Amino acid sequence: MDFVVNIEVFATRFLGIFIEAVPFLLLGSLTSGLIESFVKSDDIVRLMPRNRLGAALGGAFLGLAFPVCECGVVPVTRRLFSKGLPVSMGLAFLLAAPFMNPIVFASTYIAFGFGTVFIGRFVITIVVAVTVALVIGIFAKPGTVLKPIAMAGGGAKHSHDDHDHDHDHELASLRDKLLHAVGVASDEFFEMGRFLILGSALAALMQTLVPQESLLALGTGNVLSVLFMQLLAYILSVCSTVDSFLALAFVNTFTTGSIISFLSFGPMVDIKSTLMFTGVFRRRIVLYLILLPFVMNLLAGVLINLALGY
Repeated sequence: MDFVVNIEVFATRFLGIFIEAVPFLLLGSLTSGLIESFVKSDDIVRLMPRNRLGAALGGAFLGLAFPVCECGVVPVTRRLFSKGLPVSMGLAFLLAAPFMNPIVFASTYIAFGFGTVFIGRFVITIVVAVTVALVIGIFAKPGTVLKPIAMAGGGAKHSHDDHDHDHDHELASLRDKLLHAVGVASDEFFEMGRFLILGSALAALMQTLVPQESLLALGTGNVLSVLFMQLLAYILSVCSTVDSFLALAFVNTFTTGSIISFLSFGPMVDIKSTLMFTGVFRRRIVLYLILLPFVMNLLAGVLINLALGY
């Protein structure tokens, strides 16, 4: 009986995570297709800042132009990389965009108002995204960061066309460009979708096997509360458009620093996005993209708790 109940719980949680995330993956895939058809490499090169710091700062705010969550940001980032986006700018966009967009601004404001949580989430997201982008961007070249398939723009063939497409090829008409964008989006969606399915299954499995009551008993103290909330964010894999309302349920029992760390770390890295990272970045870079944001968000949350006198 317990086994049957666990299977039902797993299925419910898996579907909840997957159904919540898949529309945003679709949105990101469509955006990727439009970038492929309408944005030229020369445009990227001409408009991007020349220095790493400027590129990283620009990438952190690029989500305002491409409002995607942590599911949709991966295919968009990969497509921008294939168009010549600098590594530091792409990494900052990857980490910051799930929060740095108008939809998540609105949901965070509705849940917490314009106060410590909103400002803390904003500041920590920018600082962590820019710092990680600079660290990796300085010490790594594109060839050591990205998988060859990502540098080539996915490498997928489109069933609606029998020849390879040059990324900067001038298509004959708006209709042709839109058809090309849909073909690219379709390939992107199904390729990244397998990582989303696996990530959603792993997140649901963790939620099913680990009793939340046991975890809640550990969530006290300046350090332990932050550590717990970050691990919870990674396991739950909640979309950044709705995570503020989930975090609101912990306000009366967890420290402010842990709430902010939950809201800043979760959109950067969770189980499903980790699996999606593996389709774009080399293994060593995936490890950096998990550990560096984790440590920096942990330190930020603890410092906030100490500053507030918990």
